[in-house]
Amino acid sequence: MRMSCGLTYRSMKSRWITKLSRPCSHGPMGLFVPPSPPLDPKKVKELQRFITLSKKLLVMTGAGISTESGIPDYRSEKVGLYARTDRRPIQHVDFVRSAPIRQRYWARNFVGWPQFSAHQPNPAHWALSNWEKRGKLHWLVTQNVDALHTKAGNQRLTELHGCMHRVLCLNCGEQTPRGLLQERFQDLNPSWSAEAQGVAPDGDVFLSEEQVQTFQVPSCVRCGGPLKPDVVFFGDTVNPDKVDFVHRRVREADSLLVVGSSLQVPDSVKVVNCPLLPLIWTSFSWISLCFRSGQVYSGYRFILTAREKKLPIAILNIGPTRSDDLACLKLNSRCGELLPLIVPH
Repeated sequence: MRMSCGLTYRSMKSRWITKLSRPCSHGPMGLFVPPSPPLDPKKVKELQRFITLSKKLLVMTGAGISTESGIPDYRSEKVGLYARTDRRPIQHVDFVRSAPIRQRYWARNFVGWPQFSAHQPNPAHWALSNWEKRGKLHWLVTQNVDALHTKAGNQRLTELHGCMHRVLCLNCGEQTPRGLLQERFQDLNPSWSAEAQGVAPDGDVFLSEEQVQTFQVPSCVRCGGPLKPDVVFFGDTVNPDKVDFVHRRVREADSLLVVGSSLQVPDSVKVVNCPLLPLIWTSFSWISLCFRSGQVYSGYRFILTAREKKLPIAILNIGPTRSDDLACLKLNSRCGELLPLIVPH
């Protein structure tokens, strides 16, 4: 079942336009948010007490906080990308190795970018921003790449998997804003057009091979190297220094709140501290090797650090999570409905 809206991208006298190929039948929030029970006043009071008692609160957010902004997640039952399509996210090793794969990725991302970049924070993002301004939020860690926390004004923030609004050169490391790359795409492809169906959590859309064959991809203006979004693709590694930084913030905290994450070990992003990595980078065997050595990290590992420190843990997520048995409070509610009800004092 396809629930997302189609996009058409066409050039008209050097001016690009985006339009829906068919109308959406529902608002963005209803498209990608799984069903949840009505708010339980008792649970709301319990979360209020949890937040009130917290003096150095660390919040970790996942894709579930952004579904109410119209960005689908991957795993949600019936409404996640995996449930609605057989498409899977691009793998890091494929992107790095293959120019045709990079061409296909950037063509699809070019079409999806205007819609993806236009998404705005929902009440849950604004609530967490308010908590920071009121001194309640010690640190915010997000697994999302959509920049919605930044748009909401959060500054005490770590984007664990990077941000789609930045572009990185794979050769020299030069960073540029994604918006500037969109302009370069338009200049290189003045007569190119495509129609797509569906936008993924990372701004990707679905195009045919025929559509992408003529799409021109610019190189780094500094060194001519290939460009990549400044995000951790599936199968890539998160910077160990960033992981250590987050662990330090967890140890400084006195409580931890998970918002919109199932905390599953990804079939996706791996954080690896493996000395043999340069020798085995060319094979997916490094994934199983580092699994066996216990070196793979996920959001769950931060929960384990919190448990070791005996921090109280609360989880707000529709559906079960990997850490439900470690939490003193579990809430199955929409993030945007519940968080604005909490007074950060």
